[in-house]
Amino acid sequence: MTLQAQRRGDDWLVEFQAMASCCELLFDLKENSQAQWLGELAHTEALRIESKFSRYQTGNIIHEINHSNGRPVDVDPETAGLLDFAGHLFEISHGRFDVTSGVLRRLWKFDGGDTIPSRKQAKALLPLVGWDRIRWNNPRITVPEGMEIDLGGIGKEYAVDRVAELVAERAGVAFMVNFGGDLRALGDRRDGRAWDVGVERPGFEGQAGLQLQSGLQLQLRKGALATSGDANRFLLKDGVRYPHILNPRTAWPVMKAPRSVTVLADTCTEAGLLATMAMLQGRDAEKFLAEQGGQHWVIW
Repeated sequence: MTLQAQRRGDDWLVEFQAMASCCELLFDLKENSQAQWLGELAHTEALRIESKFSRYQTGNIIHEINHSNGRPVDVDPETAGLLDFAGHLFEISHGRFDVTSGVLRRLWKFDGGDTIPSRKQAKALLPLVGWDRIRWNNPRITVPEGMEIDLGGIGKEYAVDRVAELVAERAGVAFMVNFGGDLRALGDRRDGRAWDVGVERPGFEGQAGLQLQSGLQLQLRKGALATSGDANRFLLKDGVRYPHILNPRTAWPVMKAPRSVTVLADTCTEAGLLATMAMLQGRDAEKFLAEQGGQHWVIW
């Protein structure tokens, strides 16, 4: 697939689809030729990461681990780095951030409908959730039969950082990577301007579900932004909204959490984990973020 760089104001834009998201890169360049090949480089890297780590694809390392039936699997250094990170997140979140909780999607379908499982059904899945049940001794992982891992909670942010670093290595230009609202900007623009970034604000929810309104308008010079929220994935029954953020210790949605959390950090991976961990705190999200320091925006 050949991508086409398009002019957007004073910049050049390259767009493609990956990881179930609209992905775009903006380059602060006068000519489109460099934007074209840098965009193709980014596209190739994004598809590589998706192919390697998506739980929806067969024949990759995640599929091998999840179908190992309790047998040990040796992994490559890149996968090992992500598993180390997953273990670290489990520890610092006290079990709230758990890459084994993807199994809960068997029960929860956050499609905007009103089908809510019972507490008994949720509890029945808990024996299949828990990073502390995994045996991980780099480079060997052993996943008990019936359990699985899902790196989707960190995969897109990791892809943003990898693409940004890869492009930065190849070209000394200012640019911004945006994968479905997860962003990272590197380099100083020629005229000193910042990148304009919009964050949608969840609005009124009626019979038709959620409506999005114009929300935060931010300016990003360098660094990364990531947003976690329930704008597109939720259930609504009897006037009660069930967001897609699940507590892996209870197999139940985190209720009374913010509608969205946006965090500014040096890397998209850091911003994403802080935004998600804040959502997992529920009503204590702002207190958690205040303790971490740095800039953040919370919409209730």
